[in-house]
Amino acid sequence: MHIDAPTLPGTSDGLSTTIRQWLAVLAVAVSAFAFVTAEFLPVGLLPQIAHDLGVSPGVAGLMVTTPGVMAAIFAPTLIIGAGRMDRRYVFLLLTAVLFVSNVVCAMAPGFATMLIGRAMLGAALGGFWTLATAAAPRLVQGKDAAKSTAIILTGVTFATVIGVPLGIFIASFSSWRLSFAATAGLVAVALTAQALLVPRLPSASGLRIHDFKALLARPHARLSMLMVAFAFGAHFSTYTYIAPLLEQDFSLNAITLLLLGFGVIGFFSNAIMSTLVGTHLVKSVAAMISLLLAAILSMLLLGHSHIGETAAMLIWGVAFGALPLCFSVWIQRGTADYPEAGSAMFVSIIQVAIATGSAVGGAIVDHAGVETDFMLGAGLAVLGLVTLQRVMALGRSGSAHAAKSRCEPSMD
Repeated sequence: MHIDAPTLPGTSDGLSTTIRQWLAVLAVAVSAFAFVTAEFLPVGLLPQIAHDLGVSPGVAGLMVTTPGVMAAIFAPTLIIGAGRMDRRYVFLLLTAVLFVSNVVCAMAPGFATMLIGRAMLGAALGGFWTLATAAAPRLVQGKDAAKSTAIILTGVTFATVIGVPLGIFIASFSSWRLSFAATAGLVAVALTAQALLVPRLPSASGLRIHDFKALLARPHARLSMLMVAFAFGAHFSTYTYIAPLLEQDFSLNAITLLLLGFGVIGFFSNAIMSTLVGTHLVKSVAAMISLLLAAILSMLLLGHSHIGETAAMLIWGVAFGALPLCFSVWIQRGTADYPEAGSAMFVSIIQVAIATGSAVGGAIVDHAGVETDFMLGAGLAVLGLVTLQRVMALGRSGSAHAAKSRCEPSMD
């Protein structure tokens, strides 16, 4: 076991989660908001930053790629390095690194310094999400585990809907440096909230490389991670380049409203799914991947139809608003005996899917067109559903074998 059960805030016998515990969850959600705002802030500021720091827009894109690569590397390695350190202090350390990262970016005299700041963000990001998804059930009573995860992931939605646009707005009347400085101020608030509200989260033993080997030896774990990779790859290979597709039929203001609608409906999808995913996990995962596939196909088949593309964007928002929650709960349940190893692998797989999906999608868009890229996305979503079916078949086979072993003499 990796968690000392008597000290877990989230393991009580039927007790209600206290206001103090919910405030701890809220503190982590504010941190999630700060991390995601910082991660995607350069997307809307890329032309200004590229101009001021004297690099091309393509090179400036490294500000987005670098954190993803660093997060994929540091998700497992940083938590292994933390050993048995109280996870509360690891949270505080990682958030402090995020604060320094934003200060470095705000003051960067050149692009090399900017990339150092972004690399620091990536290192902290990988560790933070590993801890956040593993710690969410520990912050509350067991029956509220899914709701706790949903609240923390709401920070991601708010960052998409509010945080990143607000950073762009600040830059519009001042400079991109002030946007990073304002994000640093937000991180300072998150750090203070964590220090005051997050309880001790002791670990009975540190994360070991053996834990990853043990998980990867399980077919269920391997297939689950593959399913996550396909679904996130389907999303990021296409959504990253949604603007070139939409601008064929919509004005810039209309596209902005569509993306806002995507984020808002995703927020409500996440909230509603938090009440269902605990009791209908498999159906929830299957439904959200299916909706993702339907949205991508609709963007292809209903091209140049304002109503069709608008409906597809809203369906897409429903799907991706809930998918991170569904997958988080799926991984929590499937790796309950190795929670931090499962969480670290989950975070790494997502970051690899983001980096690979965006890169491959970009190459396809440049050489074959955005429609071809969406065909790739649809294919990846189909593979996600096929992998889900394989996981369930594996589970049924295992259950049948276990029942047979109990009811019949061994054939050995």
